[in-house]
Amino acid sequence: MAFSPKNRKGTISGIVFVALVAASATWIAGLGPVKALGLSPLVVGIVIGIFYANTLHNRFPPAWETGITFSAKKILRFAIVFYGFRITFQQIAHVGLEGFLVSLTMLVSTFILGSWLGIKRFGLDRDTAMLTASGASVCGAAAVLATEPVLKAEEYKAAIAVSMVVLFGTVSMFLYPVLYAAIFQHAHGFLHLSPEQYGIYVGGTVHEVAQVVAAAGINGPGTEMANNAVIVKMTRVLLIAPMLILLGLYLSRKAAREGGAGAEVKLVIPWFAVYFLGMAAFNSFDLLPHRVVGTINAVDTFLLTMAMSALGMGTRFAKFKGVGLAPLYTALGMYLWLVIGGFVVVKVITGSF
Repeated sequence: MAFSPKNRKGTISGIVFVALVAASATWIAGLGPVKALGLSPLVVGIVIGIFYANTLHNRFPPAWETGITFSAKKILRFAIVFYGFRITFQQIAHVGLEGFLVSLTMLVSTFILGSWLGIKRFGLDRDTAMLTASGASVCGAAAVLATEPVLKAEEYKAAIAVSMVVLFGTVSMFLYPVLYAAIFQHAHGFLHLSPEQYGIYVGGTVHEVAQVVAAAGINGPGTEMANNAVIVKMTRVLLIAPMLILLGLYLSRKAAREGGAGAEVKLVIPWFAVYFLGMAAFNSFDLLPHRVVGTINAVDTFLLTMAMSALGMGTRFAKFKGVGLAPLYTALGMYLWLVIGGFVVVKVITGSF
């Protein structure tokens, strides 16, 4: 146990160390140039963590590793639960059936495509392929973090998936506004997207929430375009709970089949995903003052940054040997589907051919 008397001091020291790294990541993410790039504290945290893992980790007490692992596992689950305070069912209802169907279609299709490409076409192991797929299909780094304990994957595999999210999500922040200004806004017929449709398109296909805000902020915050993008994106975030539950059921049944007819079926239900859904439901009743919810979200962001920093600290470059370019090819295949296929899905569902 991480908090046994023998290891308690080292565990606590490790947690404090991770918290200090997360605080540094939060400060760096708030700096002008970094903020302009749309890099969240989570992304900065994993970069610092990876730097530590590959340069300085041998200079710190080994006893701290239990605290780092605790941050990457236990604090992560706690933070995912309270991520539900960012969503209300009213927000989902606001964009209506069209926004929900775009979110659902893109999530399911992207996850299946990414898993298939990674495993069948490019020879990735199951965990890396599914983690990369979850990051692209749901909500970026946070989705990778949430999926990792369901798969029981190694930290470095999650780090690979996060790096793909950062790469293609960053491209989206620049590509999408250019496409809208140069093509979608002025085109007629099939290639035209209204501001409302463009918002749905961005929310349904861009990786991170911060990247969605950047890509949809052409006309400024608070516009129909920006609001639709954020709400559709948060609908995708909400769908992570049923996705993880279904993934747990799939993995359990697959393990039972591969184990033979007499194998014991061990049901893997990510309860933190269920609790996340419960928090979103509670938040929908608007029982807490907005100031309190804002504080909860700020604390939750910090806890997620701790988890991401700890994830980076478990990532050694030596483990990447043999992986090659397969994750990049997998992520690129999903990205082409998100950009091109997502456009077609939005046109079909909104009935605007």
